[in-house]
Amino acid sequence: MQFHLNGVQPGDPAITPGADVAQVLGSADTLPREVDVLIVGCGPAGLTLAAQLSTFPGIHTCIVDQKPGPLQVGQADGIACRSMEMFEAFGFSEKVLKEAYWVNETCFWRPDPADDARIIRSSRIQDVEDGLSEMPHTILNQARVHDFFLETMRDGPNRLKPAYSRRLTDLIPDPNDATGYPVSVTFERNDAGHEGQSETVRAKYVVGCDGAHSLVRKSIGHSLRGDSANKVWGVMDILAVTDFPDIRLKCAIQSAREGSILVIPREGGYLVRMYVELDSLGETERVADRGIKPEQLVAAAQRILHPFVLDVKEIAWWSAYEIGQRVSDSFDDIPDGISNTRTPHIFIAGDACHTHSPKAGQGMNVSMADTFNLGWKLASVVQGRAVPQLLHTYSKERRAKAVELIDFDRDMTKLFAGRPKDGAANGDDRADPTKFQQYFAKHGRYTAGVETRYDPSLIVGAATHQELAVGLVIGMRFHSTSVIRWADAKPVQLGHTIKADGRWRLFAFAPAEDPTAASSGLTVLCDFLGHAPDSPIQRYTPAGADIDAVIDVRAILQQDHRHLDLSAMPAFLLPTKGRYGLIDYEKIFCPDHKSGHDIFTSRGIDREQGCLVVVRPDQFIAHVLPLNATAELNAFFAGFMRPAD
Repeated sequence: MQFHLNGVQPGDPAITPGADVAQVLGSADTLPREVDVLIVGCGPAGLTLAAQLSTFPGIHTCIVDQKPGPLQVGQADGIACRSMEMFEAFGFSEKVLKEAYWVNETCFWRPDPADDARIIRSSRIQDVEDGLSEMPHTILNQARVHDFFLETMRDGPNRLKPAYSRRLTDLIPDPNDATGYPVSVTFERNDAGHEGQSETVRAKYVVGCDGAHSLVRKSIGHSLRGDSANKVWGVMDILAVTDFPDIRLKCAIQSAREGSILVIPREGGYLVRMYVELDSLGETERVADRGIKPEQLVAAAQRILHPFVLDVKEIAWWSAYEIGQRVSDSFDDIPDGISNTRTPHIFIAGDACHTHSPKAGQGMNVSMADTFNLGWKLASVVQGRAVPQLLHTYSKERRAKAVELIDFDRDMTKLFAGRPKDGAANGDDRADPTKFQQYFAKHGRYTAGVETRYDPSLIVGAATHQELAVGLVIGMRFHSTSVIRWADAKPVQLGHTIKADGRWRLFAFAPAEDPTAASSGLTVLCDFLGHAPDSPIQRYTPAGADIDAVIDVRAILQQDHRHLDLSAMPAFLLPTKGRYGLIDYEKIFCPDHKSGHDIFTSRGIDREQGCLVVVRPDQFIAHVLPLNATAELNAFFAGFMRPAD
């Protein structure tokens, strides 16, 4: 963590000095009349977007929710490894790691072959494979995740706060608008003393994070399409006394006749969540028609867990839901066939554009990934650093991932809800609990969130030079590993240098040659980036800004950190920054030989040639290039970036 660049500031360094005119939305009596970005909904998608945009002082952001205040308890709880990596970019992963339950192992229970009225443990496996991520799979109340995002928003330069108790009533886009604020949005207040009052906000961009019944989605003519499994499940967070031996381990339990349970231990050492299979619905039935009560969930869980006893002392939260897999036909307001003539101004994210069962633990994770993808793109366009066409990539990238999620969720739900006894005679795969275990293990990378891969596009290059870094795959997230920070010999995760600040990263992996030689590939690259008028650094960095304000360059050398001379390193890698011209010593890294983590070996970096890895602001790899491929590097950024004034 770096601070004191522009003078010593006492107090918490995580609290960024405020902008000249701080936004304190939510404490104001009325909403602003005009904003750059209006976010509707304070769920995980909305708060992820707001937290990212709160770091840009020049972007006027407003986030509105119809609830009276922040979420207090319940809803989602599973946090994938990939989401933990994202939390590190926002600066609060350590808080989650300290407070959350860590999912280390998963147990599978099935009917006892000797007496199928009883269940027995069939296997116990490691939950996340070794080396998949530096972060664990964790469980934490969604409300606490919201709290951490709200803190990030509050402590950012914009001091951004949600405006609660506002219900969206109307959204009108104007494609022919000449004012620069083409979307008009009207809210009705429902807080004490203001009931029924109407407020209208004009926005450059609107993002609907307003759930499965999204009015924003309906306003742009989209609907969720898919099917329903006509199956009712219940979920409850409970404090209970039980003799079930694996109550503090994640468990998938399938009984012969009574249904299935997914057990998820919660944070704090005592609380546990259970997803309980209840019953089938008729073709025209809805969950609300059943009048389900929490006692029914408890009774079903007790039957499934036989012969073990479950004595529920308290139900902290519960809900009943119908499994359905649905996705919107588009995630923005551009109709098919006119993307060449218009760019989007209205977007949807999270449950507003995809719904599925909660048992795979993907809902909150995928929703946050949606707006982490969108946030930096909106910021780049609003700031004038990127062409508006960049915004087309949001729907293209994220809808493809939502469709993959729907397919995965459908298959897993069928396997988990299979009847072992009833299906044994007809050979149905769903009847065999081992099939579910095999599916779980096979798709562990997917549920960890690290299998997402974006196709070639404006911001994802072709795999022409992928062989230079076979373990850093173009289109996939930057897979971090430990390195030594050269200046202070501190072991750090290289991926943790990628923060949610909207900047691009260039990781220059040096060849085996002496990196300080004038003819070395690293030195030549640094000379180009630092001095050539057409280099991305010179072309896109605003006058007077720090040299890494838009594109942050880091070098990874092959030599031991003790064998390098400060005075011989390229000056570009020791830049002067801030009002005092202080030297940034944190641009150079070396392999972590002491712990056995040689990044060149573990990530398949070509030692003779080295390479340049281009990483997007959302931590996904955009390109892998030779160190001397300056023309290709220039062409890539020229495809979507606008030169600085």
